[in-house]
Amino acid sequence: MTPSWIARLLASGWLASLGAVLLTSAFWWSGCAKLLHFGEAQAEVAGLGLPAPPLVAALTIVVQLGGSLAIILRRGAWFGAGALGVFTALATVVAHGFWRFEGIDRAHQFNTFLEHIGLIGGFLLAAILIDARRPLP
Repeated sequence: MTPSWIARLLASGWLASLGAVLLTSAFWWSGCAKLLHFGEAQAEVAGLGLPAPPLVAALTIVVQLGGSLAIILRRGAWFGAGALGVFTALATVVAHGFWRFEGIDRAHQFNTFLEHIGLIGGFLLAAILIDARRPLP
């Protein structure tokens, strides 16, 4: 059984908001950095061998910032979590395919791969839990 003080803490709105900000921090930070340094964002996309760097960089910014805001503001959080989850899955395969590396680089990429899989799980839980907290109409 959960101690009452922990149950009150877990039920608090501020803790849920903090969790949403922390869960999405890498994405809203990256989105803001890409927006402020769009040329570098395009170079990053080009460096990954992806087509149409300006378009892919712009879409990345929209997904990172829009998905983060949807989760933080609890408005369409299921969509924001889904968008960030799919984005993370695609980016993980493209940028952290550990199977393309050898030795210590393979281990580093594998760890990053697993961390991103964990983030996807976090987005799934966020969508479930935010939806469950919404009052019924």
